[in-house]
Amino acid sequence: MSGFRTLLYKEILRFWKVMVQTVGAPVLTALLYLLIFSHVLEDHVQVYPGVSYTAFLMPGLIMMSVLQNTFANSSSSLIQSKITGNIVFVLLPPLSYLEFFLAYLFAALIRGFTVGLGVLLVGLFFADIEMRHPFWILAFALTSGAVFACMGIIAGIWATQYDNLAAVQNFIIMPLTFLSGVFYSIHSLPPFWQSVSHFNPVFYMIDGFRYGFFGHGDVNPWLGLGVVMPFVILLAGVTLKLLKSGYKLRH
Repeated sequence: MSGFRTLLYKEILRFWKVMVQTVGAPVLTALLYLLIFSHVLEDHVQVYPGVSYTAFLMPGLIMMSVLQNTFANSSSSLIQSKITGNIVFVLLPPLSYLEFFLAYLFAALIRGFTVGLGVLLVGLFFADIEMRHPFWILAFALTSGAVFACMGIIAGIWATQYDNLAAVQNFIIMPLTFLSGVFYSIHSLPPFWQSVSHFNPVFYMIDGFRYGFFGHGDVNPWLGLGVVMPFVILLAGVTLKLLKSGYKLRH
């Protein structure tokens, strides 16, 4: 597994060398959301008894940051390598497609978790939050991050230019994350939109992650995990199949 370790180190170093952009900027973006929404709604909204709106908002922002950055890391790395032509230096060594997959997956998770931890640490200056169920926090962070990391690898393989990747981010990733209950509970929505929200898998990721902090959620966390896990298995399988076939990587 020396190839795996080398590629993982290369992928971690890739985002760490520009951490102001890859880590600092997402943390700042989440902080701005926190400041704006908490300032406007803190005295007007209480979703869970005894939980301030600012505290309610923090887990959603943390998870949204994790998801967006796991996707961004794996997808941007692949598209940059393909456009600049240095993808050949990854394809030529005797790396198995499983090593390739795991290196990109773990690097994306590390970046996502680093950003998420940064958002959490900054958010603690504005609200005190508990971690009542660490198992659920870790379970949903890992599985949800893996889903978006796989989506990033698939998008990076499929895309031939930055515009393709931007389209996926703007028309799929952003709507899924923003309409998943990050800023609200779905119980505040009309019945029709509550039903629609249950078809968004990211809703279960956000809700299960938030349950780990407060012990409250809109759905049972076991149901949420039961929804998320099939996506992990399906997308991992699709990603491995694409890597094994060399689709849009080996010409």
